[in-house]
Amino acid sequence: MSMFRRLAADIFGLLFPSTCPVCGDTLCDGEYFVCTACRFRVPLTGFCAEADNPLKRKLWGLLPVENASAFIWFVEGSDWRRMIHRFKYDGMWRFARSMGEWYGCALRDSGLYDDVDIVVPVPLHWRKRLSRGYNQAEYITDGIASVLGVPVGRHSLIRRVDNPSQTRRSAGERWDNVDGIFAVRDVGALRGKHILLVDDVFTTGATVVSCGEAILKTVEGARLSVAALAASRRGLGIDE
Repeated sequence: MSMFRRLAADIFGLLFPSTCPVCGDTLCDGEYFVCTACRFRVPLTGFCAEADNPLKRKLWGLLPVENASAFIWFVEGSDWRRMIHRFKYDGMWRFARSMGEWYGCALRDSGLYDDVDIVVPVPLHWRKRLSRGYNQAEYITDGIASVLGVPVGRHSLIRRVDNPSQTRRSAGERWDNVDGIFAVRDVGALRGKHILLVDDVFTTGATVVSCGEAILKTVEGARLSVAALAASRRGLGIDE
């Protein structure tokens, strides 16, 4: 880096200091994205390295998956949960991409996802995407795929129905709300592939199952794995 560029970067850092999206503290030299203290306290699930884990068991009988994982716990009132809400609703999509990269490293290091061919985000309906400006699951997917070294099936699926938000719905209402709302747009891109389906938060599993069913019913030779950035303990039947 030239002296001029280094000076410009130093001035920019003074005027617009990078802050940790979890706690809000200014990042120190050498810290990337999340501060050291928050990395130490991150509520990791440990599922990435476990072929048999509570999320995969939750999907047994609902969706035939090769592997399933969630990176962190979605804990009520936690700073990490607030961070996910920020990149989901407040336009902080860069956080989603960075979290995807971090998650992708854990998936890569586990060895369980070595034969994934393509990473596909759970899609938003076009109206919701237009209103929000982006799909946070796509940025998580971008981060994961960049580490795994595989393509992103950004347009492989569509959400045919602009269904109401799952937030504040009961478990039964969540399943009814997403029944049959997804469809495969590009069958050829998925045929015969091991697909890693990515969503931001796993609660009851209704959205992931509905999306996965659409893939497996339509695409010949498809194999499916699931990666949620966060998971609710309650949704997996684990005491908080």
